[in-house]
Amino acid sequence: MKNIIITGTSRGIGYELALEFAAAGHQVLALSRKIPQTLLENKNISCLSVDLSKESELQKVTDFLATSWQKVDAVVHNAGALLLKPFEETTQIDFETIYKVNVFGVANLTRICLPFLQKGSHVVTISSMGGIQGSLKFSGLAAYSSSKGAVITLSELLAEEYKEQGIAFNVLALGSVNTEMLQEAFPGYEAPLSAAAMAHYIYDFTLTGNTYYNGKVLEVSSTNP
Repeated sequence: MKNIIITGTSRGIGYELALEFAAAGHQVLALSRKIPQTLLENKNISCLSVDLSKESELQKVTDFLATSWQKVDAVVHNAGALLLKPFEETTQIDFETIYKVNVFGVANLTRICLPFLQKGSHVVTISSMGGIQGSLKFSGLAAYSSSKGAVITLSELLAEEYKEQGIAFNVLALGSVNTEMLQEAFPGYEAPLSAAAMAHYIYDFTLTGNTYYNGKVLEVSSTNP
């Protein structure tokens, strides 16, 4: 059984993913600002209330890993912040707010996990089709989609930097999934995939994808958006 860190577990894909790993007997560290009662009650899930936009709050994760786990088999960077706003109205503060979660949060959590990662560990970053160069883009998502492009490049760089240690870094660029975040961006749109269905795909990829991939970006999308 493996030790898995998952961010953004208060709802949607992250919530379903935490439950699936726990049901299979893995140990999960669930990170989110709000903690669902169902996760707190699960014996295989440890929950920490963490705001990823604040680097100082990640000390909670360092303390937990040093005292409870000592090793991390996989990290799933699932948390994301979304802003739907015309570019001409998007301020630097808006960009910073999105990047603090979607980019800096990923970088900071990865850095503090490095001492606990080992040969065979897998770091999976959940990006978006909006972050893929040449993909269909949507108005109002300049901050969000550009941040998702940034973590793609970050993951590619980390894969190269840590390949000698046997730590794999990969990205899943997701298309539309029926989540609250999707409804915030595209009100009324019905995506063909449920959060639970996508979580199952990510579950399998987290456990096995590093056998086949490192430094890769896989597009997981059957529709637009």
